[in-house]
Amino acid sequence: MLSATRGFLSYAVSIAEVPRSVLGQLYELGDSRDLPAEAQGEDSGLFYRLRARHRLQEPETEVDRASDEEIVGMFMECRCARDRLVVLLLGRVGLRRGQAAGLHRSDCHMLADSRALGCDYKGPHIHVRRRENANGAWSKSRESWIQPVDFLVVQAYDQYADERFALLGAGGSDFLLVNLFRGVLGAPMTPEAIYELFERLTRRAGLSRKVGPHMARRAFGSNVSDAGGELDEVQALLGQKHPESARPYVIPDRARLREAVERVPSPRELYGRGER
Repeated sequence: MLSATRGFLSYAVSIAEVPRSVLGQLYELGDSRDLPAEAQGEDSGLFYRLRARHRLQEPETEVDRASDEEIVGMFMECRCARDRLVVLLLGRVGLRRGQAAGLHRSDCHMLADSRALGCDYKGPHIHVRRRENANGAWSKSRESWIQPVDFLVVQAYDQYADERFALLGAGGSDFLLVNLFRGVLGAPMTPEAIYELFERLTRRAGLSRKVGPHMARRAFGSNVSDAGGELDEVQALLGQKHPESARPYVIPDRARLREAVERVPSPRELYGRGER
């Protein structure tokens, strides 16, 4: 809007609709005489330059991670195995809600040896793929990648598989996360449904703030870093293309910051008591 206003008034000056003094209010005026010789170019003539006086300083958007206590509190308030798996897929695996909602059962290899499934990757893992999905879910990452998972996710997955079979049998769609209790049973969950689930869990857990799905993803990236993971490892686990893309997801736990301060020795420890 500032750029458009400056352009409009500059044009008005050029057609003599407003006085030239307006330019002095919009821009800091300068000329080539104060520039070093190498910056004046081949043309030795005098030329003017403008620098906008008014610039909007946009405040930085504050980002935060969910704390481990918040994720555990939400996990404990889940009323079914499916919801517990959703919380872990975001807070323990680091998926976006669209990636979680877009998972198919065939993407989940929860065996120690997946060669029987035609996959040579060792250990339990998930294939995160970008595809067109009927529920509107999609992966923001253009490239597909393999995401290793730990025993907690495997256990939650097995419990959900039992719950799903008890309610739907072998039916339902090929999507991993489906409706079990309302709506069209067996239909895939949507990313919006995952967002609404986090809102409900926040209220049930009595948290002092709303914890969204992306805050759980940041918690995963931060926890990997807190545990000694390198930035390139965080990047790979988040499915990002460049290591620097992972930096905003690394938000140290406040307890770790406190420990870092307390590890700094006092001057007395360094130089001895009474010494200068």
